[in-house]
Amino acid sequence: MDPLGLTGDVPPDAGDEPRDTPLRGEHEALGAAFTDFGGWMMPVRYTSDLAEHHAVRQASGLFDISHMGEILVEGPGAGAFLDHALAGIASAVAVGKAKYTMVLAEDGGIIDDLIVYRLQDEQYLVIANAGNRESVARVLTDRVAGFDATVEDQSDDYALVALQGPAAARILAETAGVDELTRPLDEIRNYAWGAAAFRGEPLLIARTGYTGEDGFELLVPVSAAAALWRALLEAGEPNGLVPAGLAARDTLRLEAGMPLYGHELSRDVVPAQAGLGRVVPAGKSDFVGVAATEPRPDAPVLIGLTADGRRAGRAGYGVYRGDALVGEITSGALSPTLGHPIAMAFVQPAAADAPDLTIDVRGTRIPAAVTALPFYRRNS
Repeated sequence: MDPLGLTGDVPPDAGDEPRDTPLRGEHEALGAAFTDFGGWMMPVRYTSDLAEHHAVRQASGLFDISHMGEILVEGPGAGAFLDHALAGIASAVAVGKAKYTMVLAEDGGIIDDLIVYRLQDEQYLVIANAGNRESVARVLTDRVAGFDATVEDQSDDYALVALQGPAAARILAETAGVDELTRPLDEIRNYAWGAAAFRGEPLLIARTGYTGEDGFELLVPVSAAAALWRALLEAGEPNGLVPAGLAARDTLRLEAGMPLYGHELSRDVVPAQAGLGRVVPAGKSDFVGVAATEPRPDAPVLIGLTADGRRAGRAGYGVYRGDALVGEITSGALSPTLGHPIAMAFVQPAAADAPDLTIDVRGTRIPAAVTALPFYRRNS
């Protein structure tokens, strides 16, 4: 068994009915409202979308992200296999570090965006999005042929929670039951991880997140999930910690300019279109999806848009230049932090820096300015 306890059997197919995370009972006890997201019943809010959003920006929020997939790749050829199967170079990631990357289709379209953690020299953990978990596991299993490595979907054995916000490190340090850290929290830098224990169970502490704030994502066995959730909330209560749902998570990631699969990312989009060409290192040419590196001068590109007032463009709303439809919003909201509308949109390349764009908001054209992403960046 590996030191983080990442072992288990391949789970059965999820089926058509939405699934519950191991923390469903905790969310119900806190009065959460639920929604079906990626085939999972997830808390969309507990009290107020705005209150939860502001808590993460000002103090800290606790998210259940156990719907995400955990796929273990190990063996002497694990690094070479992931270099072949993914857009990035996993073999160059040091033990104790993590990397944002993607798994691409043969034509370069995005199957999913991922985070890969190097656990040991011959062992990696791949975190996949909930709705793509089965497809990512299947694709990796298909691509491992010929490599001295194994692929195991271990998602059903683990729960994942995200502690996000400026108070996150202090709260985690004060959480009862968290001990045996292999290195101090302040030595776990961005996109790095450390091993620990929670009440005797293995705990992986990763300094990653999806909110634009400092914070951690914590992986524990399902059996310890509820106890960890309660311990974090108890430690965080004096520091302003609140449980937060998908609605706040979405506005937080939008402000931070982070793409969401199914909105900014899809099988019809290659990384460079979404401003993520960097996920393919310069000169890398021997991997599945290398077609993504081919020039596509006429392909729509992702931009940020801001507007005045309170009327926000939403996903699917048209972007115009004069009377010509030049694009479509993929994500949009009235920014709780900034106080004005923000959106991401795919537009024709010629319109990517145009000064005269408008958004059609239910029949009214709202002037919009092209803005560099992210919309929000934390101070430190």
